[in-house]
Amino acid sequence: MKYADIDRIYQTLPLDTIPWYSETPPDALVKLVEEGIVQPCRAVDLGCGTGNYAIYLAGLGFDVTGVDSSPAAIRIAQEHAKKRGARCRFVVADLLGDLHEVTSTFDFAYDWELLHHIFPEDREAYIRNVHKITDPGALYFSVCFDESDPQFGGSGKYRTTRIGTTLYFSSESEIRNLTSPYFDIRELKTIEVKSKFGPHRAVYLLAVRR
Repeated sequence: MKYADIDRIYQTLPLDTIPWYSETPPDALVKLVEEGIVQPCRAVDLGCGTGNYAIYLAGLGFDVTGVDSSPAAIRIAQEHAKKRGARCRFVVADLLGDLHEVTSTFDFAYDWELLHHIFPEDREAYIRNVHKITDPGALYFSVCFDESDPQFGGSGKYRTTRIGTTLYFSSESEIRNLTSPYFDIRELKTIEVKSKFGPHRAVYLLAVRR
């Protein structure tokens, strides 16, 4: 199955019409920071889009790198960071490639609503990359849509969104099987997350890199 042209979406659609675009960091990420589970460190935002969550962390003292495959998204992220006086780096890279563009390793890695954009046959390559760019003991945080979510038709593993992207809806067991060879799982559960078009049910993972 072919992936949507995400770069074209950033080039042609107003930001407020892109379903995943949000200027406000997600509650689950904020909670990790406010509870001290994640403290200022070297962090990487995988699939950072326009960089709002990376900028949020940078404002709290994190040394943040944002990575996205879309050059248009990264340009917008750099503009946002400059306007807000945030010190963070943004890198264009294929998250399914060898990530040679990412030249450091990290103590905290997260992807927010990214994995449902990656189809099962490519997820092994992705999770190996997360493992490669994190240090032993690093935290990995991931949230992606759960197969029980009622959005976009409400049934089936593959669903098409209103802007033409195709998403894969996961189960907790799939995420466990994907990550457990590389990470020790601390929390794996289904939560509700907010979005501009209504709430979603999502698989929440917090794990430690071996």
